[in-house]
Amino acid sequence: MRHWIWPAVLAVAAATLSAGSPAGADSDRSGLPEAIDTILGDPRMEGGVASVVVADAASGDVLYQHRSSGRLMPASNTKMLTSAAALELLGPDHRFTTDVLADGARRGRVLHGDLYLRGTGDPTTLAEDYDRLAAEIAGSGVRRVSGRLIADDTRFDDRRNGDTWSADDESAYYAAQISALSVAPDKDYDTGTVVVEVAPGATAGDKPRVTVTPKTEYVDIDLRATTVAPGGADTLAVERRHGENTITVSGTVPAGGAVTKEWVTVWEPTGYAAAVFRDALAAHGVKVSGPTRTGVATPKDARRLASHDSMPLKDLLVPFMKLSNNMHAESLTKAMGHKATGRPGSWGDGIAAIHGYLKTAGVDPGKLRQVDGSGLSRKDNAAADQYVKLLRSAKAEPWFADWYASLPVACAPGKFAGGTLRSRMCGTPAALNVRAKTGTLTGASALSGYVKDKSGRELVFSIILNNHLAPSVKALEDAIVVTLASSTREQAVPVMPRSTRGASERDGEVECSWRKPARC
Repeated sequence: MRHWIWPAVLAVAAATLSAGSPAGADSDRSGLPEAIDTILGDPRMEGGVASVVVADAASGDVLYQHRSSGRLMPASNTKMLTSAAALELLGPDHRFTTDVLADGARRGRVLHGDLYLRGTGDPTTLAEDYDRLAAEIAGSGVRRVSGRLIADDTRFDDRRNGDTWSADDESAYYAAQISALSVAPDKDYDTGTVVVEVAPGATAGDKPRVTVTPKTEYVDIDLRATTVAPGGADTLAVERRHGENTITVSGTVPAGGAVTKEWVTVWEPTGYAAAVFRDALAAHGVKVSGPTRTGVATPKDARRLASHDSMPLKDLLVPFMKLSNNMHAESLTKAMGHKATGRPGSWGDGIAAIHGYLKTAGVDPGKLRQVDGSGLSRKDNAAADQYVKLLRSAKAEPWFADWYASLPVACAPGKFAGGTLRSRMCGTPAALNVRAKTGTLTGASALSGYVKDKSGRELVFSIILNNHLAPSVKALEDAIVVTLASSTREQAVPVMPRSTRGASERDGEVECSWRKPARC
């Protein structure tokens, strides 16, 4: 096996651990604590800090712990808290509904008054869904709306970005603004984004060809890029300007080169949804005479003309968790806040609802800090022992099968099967065995989930690594989990981490799901 080393003799790690680090359970004679200590002593963690717990899933016996209560940035492991709470509080069959309503009378083919597009936070609504709503309006015989198009996003508050989200990420698709009305450009369901494709011109000096999906005039393209001779430098950059919906395409692209595909956020997703819906109405022969207005609540006596339901939550969990979709996490967080209070969904109310659930799951919300649903904020702090409690508690829930099925699977092919783990731990006993949630921020990496050891015993584990200067420490996470999968109750089979050399290590610099379009 190319990436894994199976040493005959277990190395002694005491000298390489941080001073004062508590090692594994004293009563363990299998060699497992020493094996994991050795991995954590890897030079890539020099000066860093780790919180790691491994336990028997059935009995809860702790087999290994290292700074088990140390609070660190869990990155996307935060989604485990959010998704479990959503299943409990919203229910596996919860659907988001998008409605079209009217508050005026219809006379012939004219609908008098305003037309309302009301959202409830669906992070999976596609342009084709808005098209079906428009087709239903046209199919009823309406050809003109005398009033305005009102985009009602009042199910959520008007705060668009999470606490301490980086300004550098504003146009990055994993940091889209949150609204109760939005559009996803494809079935990866990256809501609040458009897909920009840039193809080189035929010859040097030509302008590249740019297309936007969905086709919309809500965004403008400022094309500054140039095609250069074949073999020339590819320096293409696609980025949206702050506070605008102008997307600048700059740099050079060689003739005959590949098409560049970028997912870029929009500014103000409510307006984006309204623009896509208005275009769909026009395409079906329905003219809205008045302008578009956003942020206005639908009158209580308005009548429903058309409706679209999202997939049930148990199905939505698959793109959410497999691809580590930040925007799904935040929409669910605000939806839970609305359900708990009746107020417009907010991060504060949503996180309070999540923490209310966590108490019933044996997780102490007083021992963690959560400010968003996705883990994109660097204020989020949690310890490995709290994740292990959640992993064990979830097994007793009626929705557990849906939650378990949503977790990425090591080395399983396909983005909706292996997800963010589909290129990891291949050719080892962990392949197709491990189900776990990944997490990545600069200087923070995490992996928490389930694995069966060589004797068939199910283990739960949580590994949170912070403050490392190495581009990636995912090889260390993998080595720990492969060690668990390779070992028995009586005998640990230690596995050393991959070398830092090679493309596989460079690939671990960012969350697998954050690399578009391949998603590794």
